[in-house]
Amino acid sequence: MAKLTEEDKLMRRIGVRFAKGVVNYRLIEDDDRILVGLSGGKDSLALLELLALRSRVHKPKFSVVAVHVSMSNIPYQADLEYLKQYAQGLGVEFVHYETSFDPSTDTRKSPCFLCSWNRRKALFTVAKELGCNKIALGHHMDDILETLLMNMTFQGAFSTMPPKLVMKKFDMTIIRPMCLVHESDLEELAALRAFKKQIKNCPYETQSNRTDMKGVLKQLEALNPEARYSLWGSMTNVQEELLPDKL
Repeated sequence: MAKLTEEDKLMRRIGVRFAKGVVNYRLIEDDDRILVGLSGGKDSLALLELLALRSRVHKPKFSVVAVHVSMSNIPYQADLEYLKQYAQGLGVEFVHYETSFDPSTDTRKSPCFLCSWNRRKALFTVAKELGCNKIALGHHMDDILETLLMNMTFQGAFSTMPPKLVMKKFDMTIIRPMCLVHESDLEELAALRAFKKQIKNCPYETQSNRTDMKGVLKQLEALNPEARYSLWGSMTNVQEELLPDKL
């Protein structure tokens, strides 16, 4: 029997966690047409590869289309030709959509939030045009846990980005198939695949607390190597009788 290479082991590890997330949270159904938000970062590139491969060899049967949304007023330089060739190399249609936002329209929200929300609305628009019923985003387990910690710390809310979110207002479902995949594995995959890095030059990027929260998650894992699994389990193990009454 041939010995597994390090890349084989990595892909098996990612594949098992990816499949577990898809199956456990019932993210994909027969005849789904899934729009993949392809930002050009390592997470979205990995997600597109994983979904494209799964669409060819596993049931239920579904189709995939890759969409890159760019903001004309944000100097984030994506290599559109690279993204197009990458998608087409996986047998996936590639679509580019350009939009913009004005941060002065709502000073109550951060520019990062407004940019993200406007990108999301653009994805909804394109998804409808392309006949998609689901939008797949490249958030991994670390993203979800960091959002949980951020919401608890800054919003006073026990919430995060769920693996599956039905948006009734838009008649669309958001899925996060990599919800159980670790970022460290995706970083290793990006190096092995030699993913081309996109040029980030966002004037609002320093206003985000996510980088700091990444450090907090690592500190928790230094205290307890199983911290990420404890945090994940806590989201479905809410013991309300041991919490203060809602006033």
